[in-house]
Amino acid sequence: MSEYNFNQIEKKWQRYWEENQTFKATENTDKPKYYVLDMFPYPSGAGLHVGHPLGYIASDIVSRFKRAKGFNVLHPMGFDAFGLPAEQYAIQTGQHPAITTEQNIGRYIEQLKNIGFSYEWEREVRTSDPSYYKWTQWIFMQLFNSYYDYTADKAVSIDKLIAAFEANGNAGINAACDEDTPVFAAGDWKNMNEQQKSQLLLKYRLTYVADAVVNWCPALGTVLANDEVVGGVSERGGYPVERKLMRQWMMRITAYAERLLLGLDTIDWPEPVKEMQRNWIGKSVGAELDFAVEGGASEKIKVFTTRIDTIYGATFVVLAPEHELVNEITTDAQRAEVASYVNVAKNRSERERMTDVKTVSGVFTGAYAINPISEERVPIWIADYVLAGYGTGAVMAVPGHDSRDYAFAKHFNLPIKEVVAGGNLEEEAYAAKEGKIINSGFLNGLEVKEAINAGIAKAEELGVGKGRTQYRMRDAVFSRQRYWGEPVPVYFKEGIPHLLDEKELPLELPKIDAYLPTETGEPPLGRAVDWKYQDQCEYELSTMPGWAGSSWYWYRYMDPQNDQAFADKDKVAYWRNVDLYMGGAEHATGHLLYSRFWNKFMFDLGLVVEQEPFKKLINQGMIQGRSNFVYRLKESNTYVSYGLHKQYDTTPLHVDVNIVENDLLDVEAFKAWRPENANAEFVLEDGKYICGVEVEKMSKSKYNVVNPDIIVERNGADTLRMYEMFLGPLEQFKPWNTNGMDGVTKFLKRFWKLFHDNDGNFVVSDEIPTAAELKTLHKTVKKVEEDVERFSFNTSVATFMICVNELTALKTNKRAILEPLTIALAPYAPHIAEELWEKLGHNQSITFASFPTWDEKYLVEDTFEYPVSVNGKTRGKLAFATDAPREEMEKAVLADEQIMKFLEGKTPKKVIIVPNKIINVVV
Repeated sequence: MSEYNFNQIEKKWQRYWEENQTFKATENTDKPKYYVLDMFPYPSGAGLHVGHPLGYIASDIVSRFKRAKGFNVLHPMGFDAFGLPAEQYAIQTGQHPAITTEQNIGRYIEQLKNIGFSYEWEREVRTSDPSYYKWTQWIFMQLFNSYYDYTADKAVSIDKLIAAFEANGNAGINAACDEDTPVFAAGDWKNMNEQQKSQLLLKYRLTYVADAVVNWCPALGTVLANDEVVGGVSERGGYPVERKLMRQWMMRITAYAERLLLGLDTIDWPEPVKEMQRNWIGKSVGAELDFAVEGGASEKIKVFTTRIDTIYGATFVVLAPEHELVNEITTDAQRAEVASYVNVAKNRSERERMTDVKTVSGVFTGAYAINPISEERVPIWIADYVLAGYGTGAVMAVPGHDSRDYAFAKHFNLPIKEVVAGGNLEEEAYAAKEGKIINSGFLNGLEVKEAINAGIAKAEELGVGKGRTQYRMRDAVFSRQRYWGEPVPVYFKEGIPHLLDEKELPLELPKIDAYLPTETGEPPLGRAVDWKYQDQCEYELSTMPGWAGSSWYWYRYMDPQNDQAFADKDKVAYWRNVDLYMGGAEHATGHLLYSRFWNKFMFDLGLVVEQEPFKKLINQGMIQGRSNFVYRLKESNTYVSYGLHKQYDTTPLHVDVNIVENDLLDVEAFKAWRPENANAEFVLEDGKYICGVEVEKMSKSKYNVVNPDIIVERNGADTLRMYEMFLGPLEQFKPWNTNGMDGVTKFLKRFWKLFHDNDGNFVVSDEIPTAAELKTLHKTVKKVEEDVERFSFNTSVATFMICVNELTALKTNKRAILEPLTIALAPYAPHIAEELWEKLGHNQSITFASFPTWDEKYLVEDTFEYPVSVNGKTRGKLAFATDAPREEMEKAVLADEQIMKFLEGKTPKKVIIVPNKIINVVV
């Protein structure tokens, strides 16, 4: 007797896959390659909940399907193992982050294997492994030794730049560099000492040290990226964050701005993600103008504008609070007020300042600037809606034609001038990009586009400005004042950074006594004893950011054991880049942007063969938690059932969903759940305690986390896999409901039963299938193939259910039907498929079976059931062959007893037949 014992079956096949390395990929040039990748997880101590595997299941279905379609599939998994959470835990417990990271990874691997993913575990990588971060450090060194040549439009060796300096200075160099880079001749270069040359080269290198305004979190003792700051506090912990000028390592990602922008048109990514990157890069074409400060400041205020056509409408200038001229130009009368405002503004994150359009704040400096075109005197203000990191950190405010400037002018009663005809400035700014220019001297009467060109020409003629293309994106901060990250392979000699020799890699993390900054404010690495380069030079004490190791990891999977290179060139040439990448849209302006940057850099150096790392990206949606609530009476330990709680003064409290079934609370389990519940009392409904329900994000704090291990134990991994796909379209958010799994469980049992008789004996016939059976099979195979190719997995699950119902009704047990159907189901439910495949007599894994083909001839309908109407009212149905002659159909209709009743003995005037649609008898 054979029962569907999913626990035994699933463990059996998971052992088989591991022992036989079933999913091992090689560089087989006889097959087309297909590289499927999930964004590798950070291994938190909480492990996986049922929301995490959603994307993994989808990518695994694609991987298994592509193997069956004849592709050589690479489908690896690893861990983004550096980061702040492990370090925070280490600070709290004193335990080395490597220990907890190792434990967490072990837990993740166990959970992932339980779900039956076809990962090639032999290729696993961990960013915290020195054999891995050796190559992260190596890539950093290549960036340090490169600069961006705009003429060649790519990264080039710094040696070429040095040779150009020696021959001609930098006058003819068209390269990405700091804005304050001086112009010098070859003789000047030769007269510089080594320290001066090194300082100058830092202005060109693709990774460099500079003073930068950063998000500094004193409580965490580290710099945070913009996407790690929410509402002015740290995303992790909610600690205050301040804007601070600090010496940092930077990545010159701005050099790649245009290529990053253009590359978006070559990849199959969700449009919202591409749009987020376009906005982040923020290309603007316009003009840079010099506003002289009245009284003669050391420098003029540089302003970038895309609307020089509105220059006569500029009634004030606004500086960012961090602007370098603020202190110099502020008058004594305004100094205290300015200092107070700057202190508050600098602690708001850039994201908060950009998105908070409702709050209007600012302060007058007391100084005035001169409009370079109109020569009018305009006041200089400070406001935090202007960012130091965007453009020049200053704007010419044209309140008549910009909504933020308009709100600012209204708030502070500043002049508003109309220079583009067509709006009503009494009510709002007129921000149209078309129209006639008015009140603007030589620009009067021109259309906007004409006026922009004329304005740039005039600025260049007067020597007060020039046309310019600008990008919002800033160079990326690459330093973190943490312990648990990649050491930077740099030491300092007389304040100048020098690279280690490649043979000295990896530079491993030293042992330290605590994971906090030193008493003197140095990063945790400052605690390392005798940690110096060759016992004399200081190492860099900051570590790399979390995105360093994830910006190239897909290449390491191609050749993870290589200790001579990050990956063998031939293997990189074979696998090329990722065909399908699965992960969250929240990484749009972080990981996904930095990965594209590093990939393009590696392409420039000839290290990789593709400009873009990920051909197709899918953002899976989120599985939301289904929270349950109990209702506690105020100042008591009594809990009122949901239907009655509104009659009392109660407080809703989250309750562990694992002690609730079908919204009914297990009251004894509730008493045992927490000590304070031991003496709980209950106001019941019909003898039951009914919980409240709400759909929310799945999290430990809401007690709505469902552990996949429990689901696998109770229902099986195949049920979990199919149920998660069945919840809805992959990209959408959907609520979890454990109670809904029964339908999938029953489906798998019905599928198993097709192969067995009523006594549980395996019985499969070699009889020739009927036309009805072939039709069911072929329409299923066709639909499933089409669904997987367009990533519509929920509709495939529904198709399988319909198919099994039809075959059950037909009492099908024929090999010619069940064998190909098993192959088609295998990507979704691989364990049951493997077991039945073996029972069908195969001694090799179903992984190596070819996906079945479908034939259109089995899908053609040979009959059609016509609704038959008499004088427009449906009176019955009759089936005819699709190629039946009209005369025969007409005779059969008029001879049918059901239809004859409605003719009432009358002779029909005509019979209208619309082929394969309807028949209408007109009396």
